[in-house]
Parts: sequence; C-alpha cells; structure tokens
Amino acid sequence: MRHRIAVVGSGPAGLAFARVLHRHGYPVTVLERDPAPDARPPGGTLDLHEGLGQLALDKAGLLAEFQALSRPEGQAMRILDTDGTVLRDWRPRPDDRANPEIDRGRLRDLLLGPLDVQWGRGVTQAVPGTGDGVLVHFADGRQETFDLVVGADGAWSRIRPAVSSVTPHYTGVTLVETSLDDVDTRHPGLARLIGDGSLAVYGVNRALVAQRNSGGHVKVYAQFRAPLDRPTNPDLDVEAVRSGLLALFDGWAPPVLDLLRHGTAFARRPLYVLPVSHTWTHVPGVTLLGDAAHLMPPLGAGANLAMLEGAELAESIATGTEDLDETVRAFEERMWARAGRWAKITAAGLERLVSPDPAEALALFDQVQPS
Repeated sequence: MRHRIAVVGSGPAGLAFARVLHRHGYPVTVLERDPAPDARPPGGTLDLHEGLGQLALDKAGLLAEFQALSRPEGQAMRILDTDGTVLRDWRPRPDDRANPEIDRGRLRDLLLGPLDVQWGRGVTQAVPGTGDGVLVHFADGRQETFDLVVGADGAWSRIRPAVSSVTPHYTGVTLVETSLDDVDTRHPGLARLIGDGSLAVYGVNRALVAQRNSGGHVKVYAQFRAPLDRPTNPDLDVEAVRSGLLALFDGWAPPVLDLLRHGTAFARRPLYVLPVSHTWTHVPGVTLLGDAAHLMPPLGAGANLAMLEGAELAESIATGTEDLDETVRAFEERMWARAGRWAKITAAGLERLVSPDPAEALALFDQVQPS
C-alpha cells in the first residue's frame, strides 16, 4: 500500500525527504507557499558535513553531483582581532572533504531535480484525527487529506501546533546581514582579507563574520546582544542602519569596518530557538523535521541535521516493513536524541561566540577546528 504523504516546505529538510522517497519510487506531494523557486533570495552558503548533510545526499544518490558543485576551499577560516591582527588562519588540505561549502541556491536546485513541487500552496494548519487521515488547510480556502503530513516549514511552522504548543524564543542575539557583490573586482582588498572561506572578528558581546559564496558574492553578518525592541522585518533605511552598525563597532580596524561600509542592503534577523530538548507526544499522521522540530542557533548544524532527518525518515518509509505510524514514531525517538545533543552544543556555542570575553570564541575555534 502506498500512503498519501505530503511534506510542507521546500527547504533542505523537505527536499531531502522528497528526493529520497522519489529515488525509491515512492510518491510524495511537496507543498510550498513561495510561488516559484526564485521568488526570494535563497540565502548564503552552507557547509555540509560528511556524516550529516553529505550522508543525506548519498542516500538521495546525489553525492557525486554535490562534490562537483561544492567548494572545498570554502572551509578556510581566518580570525582577526578587532585591531586587524590575524589570530588564526586555517586552510583545508586540497583533498579535505569534511565540510565543503555550497551555495543554498545550488543545493536547492540539486535537490529539486525531477521533483514536482506544488508552488504557491501556502498551508495554514494540519488537523489530525479527522477519520480519513490528516486534513490540511490551505491559504486559499481549499483542503486536502493525507495519511502523513511532514512539517519541514521552518522556525514558524504551521504544522508544529498539530503536535506541540511550544513556540520559538529570542536568544538575546540579533544578526544584521549585508552583502558584497563582485568582491574580487570591486573590493580586491576585502577579497584578500576574507580569503577563500570565512573571516570572523570577535569583540565584547559582538562579532563580524564574512562568508565567501560563489561568483564573487560575500555575505556579511553583524552579530550583537540587544533587546528585542524592533520589528523583525521593517523597511530598513540603509544608511541609518550602516551608521548604527559603524557606531556599534567603532574602534575596530578600518579594513574590518569596510565590510559594513560597502554593504549594499541590510536585513535584521533576531535569532530565535526552540527549547534544547524539544519533544512532543506522538501524534499519528503528523511529524516535524529540521527547524520546525528543533530550531537552533545558525552554527552549521541545523541544515545538516534537517537533511539527514529527511533522508532517514524517507528511507525508513520506503524500505521498512513496519506500519507507517510505527515507522514515524521510531524515527522521532532517534531524531529527538540526536537533535537534543546538537541543540546543547549550538546553544553553548552561541554563548561563547557572542560573549563578554572574546577569548571564548577563539578557544571554541581551537577546540573544534582540525589541526
């Protein structure tokens, strides 16, 4: 019997789930509120870990294609003091494939492949226990029933309330993102400063991080502790935000501040998380993946876990002999245990990276970075 399965959200978790099911010849409906794949910017770059995101791509039969698209050199990491002194300059070996980088847009296109995504289908809620399955309500007023609904729809998931009343809470850290385009030609000094991968500068309760993407594009993230006293997505006055950030980082080395001076636009993003050990009483017909299940600080684990969860759940459904509900229940137990460990690690990591003592960030780097 082939079950009626829907995954809500076309991020890394939802697409990994759908792509592995597709590989096994198992039908799945992908529901995405965005009207098209390019409806909004896909975001920055991701480092996919060998035992997590890369394992998910292997389960989807996409590992070789990923390796051809990824940037192993993007694993490089340089740390500066606020006066511009180079404190660490780590570069990967030519054959190092532990955590190669890939642009989110390229990863999305790789995972999309032959999948038939239903674009422009915003889901408002999922109602389990309706007799014939789980009833999905859409923003346009329509309804549809499925045997299993997988919520992979991110931090503010519309599926999560079907299994949990928990909502994300603010970490106390806000991130402001800006970008540099064609950096090698327009800002060669900054291109050299950043190198092939990432650059980080840590101060008292604040940090600046620059990450190289492909095509000469660089994402810059200003991170700082601040009260949650502003809307999440206001129409930002570029020059007012730039002036405010330059004042916040006043006294830092001029080349570092140039990352902010040359930014083209700004987006303010307070960082939210779910409780470290977020679990729920199993609800037949509904489950969650990725940020919908265990929203963490953006320290390299979230997307990796999300993809592996999606791949593992899909593989269990397609190849398992247990009934669907037991398969999902067993998956949730495994997911909670692993995600709980990573949630503790990333919560502690954020405290050390945006800390009253900048030495904490350097010590964390030395602790986790290969020699």
